[in-house]
Amino acid sequence: MLTTLTRPLVRAVERFLPGSLFFAIALTVVVAALALGLTDAGPLQIVTEWGDGLTGLLEFMTQMCLVLLLGHTLAHTRPVRKALDRLAAVPRSAPMAYVFVAVCTSVAALISWGLGLVVAALLSIEVARAARERGIRVHYPLLVAAGYSGFAVWHMGYSGSAPLTAATPGSFVERQIGFTIPIGQTMFAWWNLLGIVVAIVVIAATVWGLRPREADPVVELPEGAHLAEEDDAEIAHDGTPADRVDSNRGVTGLLGIFLLVYLVVYFADAGFALTLDIVNWTFLCLILLLVGSPKELAGLVANAARNVGEILLQFPLYAGILGIMTGTGLVAVFSDFFVSISTQSTLGLWAFLAGGLINIFVPSGGGQFAVQAPIFLSAAEQLGVDPGIVVMGIAYGDQWTNLIQPFWALPLLAIANLRVRDVMGYTSVTLITSGLVFGATMLLAGFTS
Repeated sequence: MLTTLTRPLVRAVERFLPGSLFFAIALTVVVAALALGLTDAGPLQIVTEWGDGLTGLLEFMTQMCLVLLLGHTLAHTRPVRKALDRLAAVPRSAPMAYVFVAVCTSVAALISWGLGLVVAALLSIEVARAARERGIRVHYPLLVAAGYSGFAVWHMGYSGSAPLTAATPGSFVERQIGFTIPIGQTMFAWWNLLGIVVAIVVIAATVWGLRPREADPVVELPEGAHLAEEDDAEIAHDGTPADRVDSNRGVTGLLGIFLLVYLVVYFADAGFALTLDIVNWTFLCLILLLVGSPKELAGLVANAARNVGEILLQFPLYAGILGIMTGTGLVAVFSDFFVSISTQSTLGLWAFLAGGLINIFVPSGGGQFAVQAPIFLSAAEQLGVDPGIVVMGIAYGDQWTNLIQPFWALPLLAIANLRVRDVMGYTSVTLITSGLVFGATMLLAGFTS
């Protein structure tokens, strides 16, 4: 039944859904047209605001690139890979395997969205291998879908670009509202912590409910599924003094200790005041302490760097969109609309629903937040709503429709050697169940604030 219901959607996505760059360009055109029709700005002003805005998010773009690069690098360090191998031996039945992968990926995604994506792929393959060795019938596409479904909580956690940007001094959020929003009002708000727990439980229960029954056919791990990075071949050494330095663990370890001391001093002075930079330096510190040498680190970073190209290309376009919206007054037009249909209790829900829709077209969480945040922060100010609620509403919407937006699934599927059609039927179901949790959490935050 599930296959029958979802097959038309999967076919339509595969046939008609273009790349994310198209959506960034299309959104630029749409926003420019809206500014032309809804504000007093003329074509020349719109183009000027767009061009002036292209460089407006360069610092933010660098921070986002580092989140992905460092999360990917951390996941591929040997100690983390060995830990994943040991974790893969934990599930003793097929239903437990699906739940286990979803929960482990959720935890990893809460630490870092880059780490979560890579762990979803690696752990799915390793669990499938371990199950095959034990003679356990595991449906591999559902296993990978369970991993990707666990990724759906990433924006509620440690690397959430929306709450971290709002908490970072000098960000566009501070420039708009005049102050930063501490993570105690967003990431560590009681309703967000409750939402994390409930969402993980619901996602795990959903993938458990989707498991094949005894008589159903299953697709096991294909022989071609492998990781290009998983070959632990020894790094070549030529014995020169330069090579001995590049192969010395003490070099990276010493820098890691320096960074660890800095972080200890920072948290002792500032408390648990997270920013995007501190999150990135935490990941870098762990990487430096875990890698075996500068040469190994260079290889891991070179591999991870292949994943940041989309961010480098698309973020200037999102910055240009933000320039049009703020420079022409389009932000005020949109915020007035949401004020007209919202109350203090429901603005967060509208931010969530709008975020889910916009994420289809702007699949980058940081890029989407840059586009959407000015609208809802302005609306929150007019209605007297805690800005932390709309920040997390945007974050919830972004992570929610990732389940049917294949942009972030593509790296995972490439590693897992699967296609979009193999997993989207399952992730469409977790979209529904997790969406109920996210929407209810926004209403809970709105009515109790």
